[in-house]
Amino acid sequence: MKVAAHEPPKGSSVTVYIMGKAHEVPAEATIMGAIEYAGQQIIRGAGCREGYCGACGTIYRLQGDYRIRTGLACTTLVEDGMTLAQFPFVPAEKAVYDIEKLQPNVSAIQQTYPVVFRCVACNTCTKSCPQGIQVMDYVQAAKRGDIAAVKDLSFYCVSCGLCMLRCPAEITQPLVATLAKRLYGRHLRKESPELAERVQAVEAGAFDAEYAEMMAMSHEALSERYYARDVE
Repeated sequence: MKVAAHEPPKGSSVTVYIMGKAHEVPAEATIMGAIEYAGQQIIRGAGCREGYCGACGTIYRLQGDYRIRTGLACTTLVEDGMTLAQFPFVPAEKAVYDIEKLQPNVSAIQQTYPVVFRCVACNTCTKSCPQGIQVMDYVQAAKRGDIAAVKDLSFYCVSCGLCMLRCPAEITQPLVATLAKRLYGRHLRKESPELAERVQAVEAGAFDAEYAEMMAMSHEALSERYYARDVE
């Protein structure tokens, strides 16, 4: 989450420019909250709203700063003078392949996404990632054919596409990451007895009562239980 340099007074407002038009919005709002406060209905570009689904990719500039910044609208806070635009979808051509016929090595990258080898290691993709993922590092791992490293380094990628927008070589980084994860899952993964036991328990109906209970709960009750859970 991006946090302003100083905490604005509660109840104060700032001016932001949404798709070129100025709006006065609450200073403590997220970009998504500001867009809706300004009266715009977000039909596309909003998924989870409370986490990282990658649907609300946003580019923006701050007043007096030449740099183009990137973020997710659900977690990035507004700043006075911010000029922003959303990109709910980034066009990218997905390769068609049969995972059974690909080997988990560099040949799979060469066959499906040869554009990877145009990478100039400028690190722009890493700088644009709102998740803080070392995107350039996993692209370099893909060039070496280190599928396990690509899988590990790209684990938290939500395919928002902001790295693709900024890449001077026009690489489709998230699609490469997805391929690596599929290759690893099909050819390199280790067997997990714990997973097999859990699947067996699910199929035997061990959690049916708990599932039925949650399906009958209100949204407020579900939200309360979600945020009260034990997390690391």
